[in-house]
Amino acid sequence: MARYRGPKQKVARRFKEPIFGPSTALERKPYGPGQHGRSRFTRKSEYAIQLDEKQKAKYTYGLLEKQFRNLYEKATRQEGVTGEVLLQLLESRLDNVVFRLGFARTRRQARQLVSHKHIVVNGQVVNIPSYQVKPGDVVTVRPKSRNLDLIDETLESYSTSKYKWLETDKKTKTGKFLNLPVMEEIPENINVQLIIELYSK
Repeated sequence: MARYRGPKQKVARRFKEPIFGPSTALERKPYGPGQHGRSRFTRKSEYAIQLDEKQKAKYTYGLLEKQFRNLYEKATRQEGVTGEVLLQLLESRLDNVVFRLGFARTRRQARQLVSHKHIVVNGQVVNIPSYQVKPGDVVTVRPKSRNLDLIDETLESYSTSKYKWLETDKKTKTGKFLNLPVMEEIPENINVQLIIELYSK
């Protein structure tokens, strides 16, 4: 199963954002990694800025290049603004929905829950992290997995009104994907227009 396995904190420091969750390394060293990390004289080209934004989106949602490119091409074929559709496709991935519903602390953790068959969609076990959840779909924790401490601890501190397009029932460990989110509702700090410009070249 393809995914990024390299150092997370170096990536977070590179983009100066905690894209993998809370980062003590980023708090201690709020500058880029390496000998030029503290340099104030790094001027990036337009292409480099666009590439960085695309890389940040890939790392944030846990995709590799081919997967991300395929999602972009799928977004261009659908009706609507390509940038918003791309973000909606990313947000609709099952691993991301499990993370947003509060069943996991991070997307990596959510991906593992899905891969290990702890998650059920509309009554059927789904173990494909890239599965596209549709409006109206009900996502639950598998009955055999409802006693996992990991899920209990995460749900305990989760705010059920955090995301308007989702509905979470902590008691039954059930969530519902109400509708596709609009761009303004998605909390990730991603300038999707830069990504569209990069792929449009």
